[in-house]
Amino acid sequence: MPAIKHAVKINVDLGEGYGNFKCGPDDELIPLIDHANVACGFHAGDPLIMQQTVLACKKHGIAVGAHPGLPDIQGFGRREIKMTPEELTAAVRYQVGALKAFLDVEGMLLHHVKPHGILYGMMYRDRDICRAVYKGVPKGTRVFGLAGTIQEEVAKELGLPFTAEIYGDVKYNADKTLVIDRKKKPWHLDDIKKHVRAQVDNASVTAVTGEELQLPLGDYPVSLCCHSDSPGAVEIVTAAREIVDEFNTKYFPKS
Repeated sequence: MPAIKHAVKINVDLGEGYGNFKCGPDDELIPLIDHANVACGFHAGDPLIMQQTVLACKKHGIAVGAHPGLPDIQGFGRREIKMTPEELTAAVRYQVGALKAFLDVEGMLLHHVKPHGILYGMMYRDRDICRAVYKGVPKGTRVFGLAGTIQEEVAKELGLPFTAEIYGDVKYNADKTLVIDRKKKPWHLDDIKKHVRAQVDNASVTAVTGEELQLPLGDYPVSLCCHSDSPGAVEIVTAAREIVDEFNTKYFPKS
């Protein structure tokens, strides 16, 4: 049996433009993915973009989740901001509720919640921040997070179903946390393929400092994350899709 115990899915952050400004090639990415993390207005996205993204996902049968971030449009939610636990809970609840309104109109379910950018990183370093964020998630809603960290522990504590993420276009530190760049840097496609294949086939990854790491994915469902603002996003997700489909066909042909 492979190290990953379930068919692997792919998720991408979408709807991250604002007004007339477009961020990523969402229309090209949506047919390639399984899960969409839709920006909810604090780090990116606005009401019309949220609505358009939900409609596009509905058209292609993509499961939609909320992608709440810190209130920092200029920094794209990748700059740390100090907020009280009460502020964090309210901010997440506000953003998730906004997306859920668009989903309700279309008869779609909120599939999951996945915090964005630096907030995601703050959560796996600080239990109080993580708990505050997850308290803003509707009861029983699935959360996407980093296995083997505080995110997994707090999700279990609060009774939230957990999906373990692996990353197609993000590098790992030696402690198995993520290297969160303010602006996404280009990858060579061969490096992407090697990076993705190691995680999918072996649940392992090479850290930026050279160590070979085993990812503690356990028996959780797994979703591979890529980013719409990465240079060459369509090529990255297309390569990831090929590797994931090959893995799923080999080990989980009925999924």
